[in-house]
Amino acid sequence: MTALPEFKNEALTDFTLPENKAAMEAALAKVGAELGREYPLVIGGERITGLKTFDSTNPAKKDQVVGRFQKGMRAHVEQAIDIAWKAFESWKRQPVDVRAGLLVKAAALLRERKHEFSATMVYEVGKTWPEADADTAEAIDFLEFYAREAYRYSGEQPITKIDFEDNALVYLPLGVGAVIPPWNFPLAIMAGMTTAAAVTGNCVVLKPSSDSPWIAYRLFALLEEAGMPSGVVNFVSGSGGEVGDPLIAHPKIRFISFTGSKEVGLHINEEAAKPQKGQLWIKRVVAEMGGKDAIIVDRE
Repeated sequence: MTALPEFKNEALTDFTLPENKAAMEAALAKVGAELGREYPLVIGGERITGLKTFDSTNPAKKDQVVGRFQKGMRAHVEQAIDIAWKAFESWKRQPVDVRAGLLVKAAALLRERKHEFSATMVYEVGKTWPEADADTAEAIDFLEFYAREAYRYSGEQPITKIDFEDNALVYLPLGVGAVIPPWNFPLAIMAGMTTAAAVTGNCVVLKPSSDSPWIAYRLFALLEEAGMPSGVVNFVSGSGGEVGDPLIAHPKIRFISFTGSKEVGLHINEEAAKPQKGQLWIKRVVAEMGGKDAIIVDRE
């Protein structure tokens, strides 16, 4: 196994420095030249277009279309899940060096283009420069951290030794899961949930938030560039009703990773708990929901 250096958090960018300010302005110009393009579904490496589309717009400029995305349907969910299970048969057998190495390479690529990813979030979800930069830095952290965790989980695990028994603890990948990220941390949380599943040998159907599909597509394309095999992560944009609901209810989905509102999270948890015809397992749901933060308003 390849030994990785000790994990360290990605440093944040100091935009008071002229060179950093100039680099971000250049990234905004570069990414701004890409506004309005159309993006496909990607299932098993196949680019699918020609469907009805929806626009992702700049919340600060409502008439500015940052990207046009396909409206996936139930049939695309079925296709993505079938292809993901086929990819799982080979992906689960890949050594940890391959799976973790993919994340380390993706982290290096993301680090090289961090301002472009941050600029994308400035356009698509209205983040300020420091907020977008922190989001990108956290995404790099997830990639680096989960690569290291994959090595830990693949190694010898501590168990209670009994003299007359020969026992071992081994972690096995589950199969195919659904990843449904939020719009407010559209890179970091999406990247974390997606790559944590992939690096441990699972395959994913990624349904991005309809408010931030552009940044999700950029990360997906980065993973492809880093060497991710076709079908390990499948990009299926679309509405909650047409893509999200069929995805969470599908009998072949083994786990669901969700971050978003309490209402949607409870809906996902409820639907996932209902056994479907042909379902072999109890679905595992990780739902990170809102509703606990408090704001205290006081006089100056």
